[in-house]
Amino acid sequence: MEKLKLYSWNVNGIRASIKKGIVEWINKEQPDIFCTQETKAQFHQLPESIINVSGYTSYWNSAEKPGYSGVSIHTRSKPENHENGMGAEEFDHEGRTLMMKFQNFTLYNVYFPNGQSKEERLKYKLEFYDEFLKIILKKKEDGEKIVICGDFNTAHHEIDLARPKENINNSGFLPIEREWLDQLVDSGFIDCYREFNQESGNYTFWDTKTRARDRNIGWRIDYFFIDEQLKSNLISAEIMNGVFGSDHCPIAIELYFD
Repeated sequence: MEKLKLYSWNVNGIRASIKKGIVEWINKEQPDIFCTQETKAQFHQLPESIINVSGYTSYWNSAEKPGYSGVSIHTRSKPENHENGMGAEEFDHEGRTLMMKFQNFTLYNVYFPNGQSKEERLKYKLEFYDEFLKIILKKKEDGEKIVICGDFNTAHHEIDLARPKENINNSGFLPIEREWLDQLVDSGFIDCYREFNQESGNYTFWDTKTRARDRNIGWRIDYFFIDEQLKSNLISAEIMNGVFGSDHCPIAIELYFD
């Protein structure tokens, strides 16, 4: 039997995270696969300490725009193959997706767009959502078992944010954004954390300007979703809200395979 620990974290700047001890944290935690979002760095800007963490191979997808977006995966076992992006130029220049095919599942690490700044960005976010769903449903049809992790930039249900009523008209909790998450679930994907915990007050993001973390005024916008075919392989899911170093905290799941 093989047990795999998968971690995901929006680090809000990988270079800042290095200064805050992320390499030491990875060495302590020893996840089998560690996904990050919002790395905000081109590959040539990365120090060796994060590219070559002992025991891991790392893969990076950076945005064309400097200091923006970006995702990475550190993995102990080499994937059968990997792909940067979704094959759509209008989305791929922002460096938001990394796909890896392993023996037992296909992993997508995604930093979904934020729709808050203006109307065009909300439209972009919704188009990105639709394009991504199309891709994973095709993979599912082809018999691949999908694991998705990352910052979805949307709280799904009222339980997933501290102040739902105040945010009903704000991107991140708009009905149209939440409907897409309904669609994802209806398409056969499981929100791993909610398999184990149905309580409110469990968040993954807090606004730093208002010191919201001190008061736990947060949002659960970072998720692991797995294909329903993997439900029996899911051992645990966790929000690691005691870990600091970003305006998000890490999340984790454990899967086992015979």
